[in-house]
Amino acid sequence: MKIVLLVEGATEEVFIPYLRRFLETKVKNMPKLLVRKYDGRIPTHDKLKRIVEINLSGKDAADYVIALTDVYTGSNPPDFKDAADARQKMKAWVGDEEHFFPHAAQYDFEAWLLPYWEIIQKIAHHNMACPGSNPEAVNHQKPPAYRIKEIFAKGKFRSYVKPRDACRILDETKDNLQTAINSCSELRALVNTILRLCGEETI
Repeated sequence: MKIVLLVEGATEEVFIPYLRRFLETKVKNMPKLLVRKYDGRIPTHDKLKRIVEINLSGKDAADYVIALTDVYTGSNPPDFKDAADARQKMKAWVGDEEHFFPHAAQYDFEAWLLPYWEIIQKIAHHNMACPGSNPEAVNHQKPPAYRIKEIFAKGKFRSYVKPRDACRILDETKDNLQTAINSCSELRALVNTILRLCGEETI
């Protein structure tokens, strides 16, 4: 089975290796997981529809396409109100395609790092309080990436750089994403979509 993941470039660089590692512990027959990365944000509207159609057709067609976007894209006004709105809009853009699955990080990828706040404090060299008990309740005004940049700035050790510091945070967790999956419903939904497609039990 072949699954294509449409993701932002930085997310692919940081997150996908850890996602693969987790899936390998749960899936008996790992699918061929192909990543299509886009600098900035993934395509929208008719362009997203065309990309999904291209990936699901032809000689090397994928069996499924999964799109993963941030809710917070930096646009003003925001493109999406929340993860549910992002999923609904991506589904509407693509149309009636049962092999397409939209997902969103609420509000950005860094929400999935917030459950590891003690590790973030250690790396940032600062004891700034965790921004809340629900990582996915952090909103457009101060999205998760902003909160992590803020603690790094307060620590004055170095600025937060996603490819470097997000990887270090995940490397130090030693839990193979399990805490983040337990704490973040949108991440759990993404993982469960892949598990279902592979015929495995969801978590």
